[in-house]
Amino acid sequence: MTTISLLKLSGGMPVVIETNPGVRSAALVWMIPAGVATDPPDHLGFSPLWSELLLRGAGELGSRAQADAFDRVGAARSTRVSSRFLTLGMTVIGGRLSEALPLLVDMVRRPRFDEASIAPSRELCLQAIEALKDDPGERAALGARARHLPPPFNRSTLGESAGIAAITRDELVERWRRLAVPGGSIMALAGAVEPGAVVEQLERLLAGWEGAAPEPVPAPTAPRGYAHEQDKTNQVQIVLVHDAPAEPAADSAVERLATSVLSGGMSSRLFTEVREKRGLCYSVHARYSADRDFGVVTADVGTQPERAQQSLDVLVAELERIRTPAGRVTPEEFHRAHVGMKSRLVFSGESTGSRAAALAGDMHRLGRPRTLDEIAAEIEAVTLDRLNAYVAARPLGRVTVQTVGPAPLVMPAQLA
Repeated sequence: MTTISLLKLSGGMPVVIETNPGVRSAALVWMIPAGVATDPPDHLGFSPLWSELLLRGAGELGSRAQADAFDRVGAARSTRVSSRFLTLGMTVIGGRLSEALPLLVDMVRRPRFDEASIAPSRELCLQAIEALKDDPGERAALGARARHLPPPFNRSTLGESAGIAAITRDELVERWRRLAVPGGSIMALAGAVEPGAVVEQLERLLAGWEGAAPEPVPAPTAPRGYAHEQDKTNQVQIVLVHDAPAEPAADSAVERLATSVLSGGMSSRLFTEVREKRGLCYSVHARYSADRDFGVVTADVGTQPERAQQSLDVLVAELERIRTPAGRVTPEEFHRAHVGMKSRLVFSGESTGSRAAALAGDMHRLGRPRTLDEIAAEIEAVTLDRLNAYVAARPLGRVTVQTVGPAPLVMPAQLA
């Protein structure tokens, strides 16, 4: 049986630990308040550069020596950039966690940012942006995000080429010193972890680490509406975004079920109506994502130019139909969505990495960790009547539609 401990280090960083005696691995997620929303508007690119450079040496270890040290203890490490956070991840056998922790702490407290590593890191970041030319689906998603969310939370996690090219080593060092601080950071561990020993070691490793990072402030408005990017291709990418509850809201579990009805597998409404019945597209999906302050449902369709307008029309019609008496969620759909969500919950519970990420996310969005049983109870508490009443009443806000393809589409009348 798992147990969750919530502690706070003397420097102020919360540490959540879920001990699971049934596994041998241990996973750690460390969220540092240094995401792309913290970048200066004229230097967008610190976070992706840091993401590369943290893996290229820390403390006394250069790039190769650092990689060898993690390999010797059998630890897999990673970095990931989001709007608010730069997140470090690590998975290791529980018995070797104490050997791996100093290496990970050095990545945060003593990154080298060697001049020799900056040029190749910069080049990789620029290549990732350049690769968007061959990924119209990602360009459509980024375009929709840029116009739907308020700045600075609408930024691409890849940064911008001009900003990445302009950032100097001194700027990298100085901003990291200001943002990589305990105030605003969150750490979570899951698996074969002994809380007392881990916290005692962290207190030693992080002694003298102090400070707090300011939170980014959202702008009051975002453009939204329809936009098209011209692309000479035989495909059309359509991305539609509408508002949804933020994670702390009581209806977040209801929104997840509603989205699962729309796009929870091959029996879902979007797959059936847009792809199977009409053959309009080769892919169609919808997903709900929620932060502490924002929630959105993003639906995307990949299709051919001659079917693009009808694909968009049918997509919008299905998003509207579920809100009407004629489109009420049926008991069969409700059951499938329930089973699918609970199955995914079970699968995530068997991964220490997924659990560490979920616990850290809960701390940011809710201010407390949740057990799997608590999340399951939230799903169980949603009834069919509650789901139908929710989707009928929920406002979508001003919807954003982004298309990439040879010709623009017409915004459906429901959204105009």
